[in-house]
Order: sequence, then C-alpha cells, then structure tokens
Amino acid sequence: MTDATDEYLRLDQAGRVAWITVNRPEARNAMTFEMYERLHDLCERLDGDPGVRVLVLRGAGDKAFVSGTDIRQFLEFKTREDALSYEARITRVLERINAMTKPTIAMVQGDAVGGGLFMSLACDLRLAASHARFGAPVARTLGNCTAPLAFTLFANTVGPVRARNILLTARLVEASEARAIGLVDEVHPGDQLEAKVRELAERLTELAPLTLAAVKEATRRVTRAGALRDAEDIILSCYLSEDFKEGVRAFLDKRPANWQGR
Repeated sequence: MTDATDEYLRLDQAGRVAWITVNRPEARNAMTFEMYERLHDLCERLDGDPGVRVLVLRGAGDKAFVSGTDIRQFLEFKTREDALSYEARITRVLERINAMTKPTIAMVQGDAVGGGLFMSLACDLRLAASHARFGAPVARTLGNCTAPLAFTLFANTVGPVRARNILLTARLVEASEARAIGLVDEVHPGDQLEAKVRELAERLTELAPLTLAAVKEATRRVTRAGALRDAEDIILSCYLSEDFKEGVRAFLDKRPANWQGR
C-alpha cells in the first residue's frame, strides 16, 4: 500500500512494516517546517494503527538520509518566538518518533546531518550504508545550536564527552567510526542496505509487541531522566545573534561565514 498524498513525505506499507520516505533528493532531503508537522502526524497515525508493527524511516536516493532543515526557512528569523517555536517544533517531532510504541528503524543511505542525525537517533535502531556520514556541523555552517532533547539523545547514544567532541569539532563521522562508537548498529554496502533493513523489520514483526513496547518505555525512562529542559537561554543566545544571520547568509551564498561572536 502506498499513500501518495504528500509530495515530500511518502508512506508505504508492506505487510506489518510501514516505510516513511523523506522524498526531496534534489535538496538532500532537507525538511521544511510543514514536513516536520506532517512527519509528526504520520507517526501519530501509525502508532495507533494495529496493522503496523514496525516503522522504517529513510531518505530518498543514496546521497542523504536527511540533511536537517531547509536553510531558507531561517531567512525570516527575527524574534525570540521564531527561535523558541522552531526548537519546540524539532523537539515535538523527535519526541513523537522516540515515543513510538513500535520498533523504529532508521535506514541511513547517505548523510544524516543536523536534524537528520537527531531524527535517526530518535529511532531505536540505525542501519547505515558504508558511505554514510553523521554529524551536526552547525559550528562551521549556521552558528545555531542543538535542541536540548537532540543533545540528550546524542549523549545517551555515544556518551556526553564524545557527543561534545563531535559537535565542538563540527566534523562528520564516517560509517565505520559510527559503528565503532555505537552511533549505528550495523553497516552494510549501499546496494545491500535495504535488504538488510527489510530482513530486520520482518524479524521484529514476529516478536511480542507488548514486550517490545515495554523495552522501549523502560529505556526512555532511564535515558531521559536527565534530559535538558530549561534551555531557553542557550537557544536564544544563538538564534538571535548576528552570527546566526551571517551563517544563514553565508550558507546560501556558498561562502565561509565571518564569525564575530555576537
């Protein structure tokens, strides 16, 4: 079954496995604000569907899983409400993916960058192509910051010190390193990845769904106990800065940003 009601988010269902495909390969599967809302609603719908046992999240093509938010969405950022509502939108989507009662798999065929990294981390399992890369290099691109829940998911996966190192150095982690540090569960050649994901998804559909839901909820309770919540000052210090405006302009102009620290 295919639900083609959305140009940029495609829903397919094969048996008890639902597949959501971020379908903007020409934009490296960058997300618009509307796409985030649609993704949230799709997850809500699928979580309540008894015919779905597993959700797979993927990006179209082999260049990118998701490359974060479409940078053009930031051109009109001017107020504290712009900044806080944006991070609230990201947090809402990550929470919805993470709160799925059914197992979720991120099929990372290409780069998972920025919001794409954190969307993959909100999933339970991550299988990646050998050419995939992971990171949130905003310290050298836009000059914005990481949503508190996003950092919590990252730190819970690879440890806070390693997460801090990757964000501070603004580097992209190759698939082999990602596997070594626990950022992904499996790495496969690109032409074998989908088959491996399908095999895993089918295997999960055969397991006791209430047991899997209990494992997921227990994990959430343990790992989110220390989630950062009171972080408005962190968010506003970046999004209302001159550096962020410069970062957005520089990114769209395809030039290095001139950081001023203000």
